[in-house]
Amino acid sequence: MQRQSKLNRKVNNDNHSDAEGYFREEIYLPASTGYILLSLIIALTLNLLPLQQEFLIYRPDFVAITLIYWCVNESHKMGMSIAFLMGLMMDAGNTSIFGQHALAYCIAVYLALILGRRLRIFSLMQQAPQVGLILFVMQAIIVLVAIAGGSNFPGWQYFSATLSGILLWAPIAVLISIPLKQKPDPDAL
Repeated sequence: MQRQSKLNRKVNNDNHSDAEGYFREEIYLPASTGYILLSLIIALTLNLLPLQQEFLIYRPDFVAITLIYWCVNESHKMGMSIAFLMGLMMDAGNTSIFGQHALAYCIAVYLALILGRRLRIFSLMQQAPQVGLILFVMQAIIVLVAIAGGSNFPGWQYFSATLSGILLWAPIAVLISIPLKQKPDPDAL
């Protein structure tokens, strides 16, 4: 009997802590279109920065990560047309096959829009493997289009950018969301 009451208290405490965690969730302000465009321009600039070859292979696709972030958190303001335009800019900047990144970004945005509701349920650390899957599919499409265009397979180390994208998902998401946090109201009770 005593053991049963301890178990009931533990279950009640667990349910209570879940409710407290739910109410402790931060509420973000909606992002303006200008802020979304600014974040995409910064991501495009980071993608086009010239790096040495040994560092270039580990650089994640900042544009893809930013597109996925906005698809998950502001899906009504992000769509395939923006992903397509960002992809064309990446193709022009990288002098790669025109449309290669555009196709990959559109498929990444499609997957992010499908998984968006599911991703919002999880914490940033739990979202990272699922975002990694989207980034892996995106990079696989880029490789397949390049191979179809006559390029050689770049090797498996090409996919190390997916791993760095998984590791940087949480810090990038936190950085993007900092200006969206509500300011404390001095007139609140």
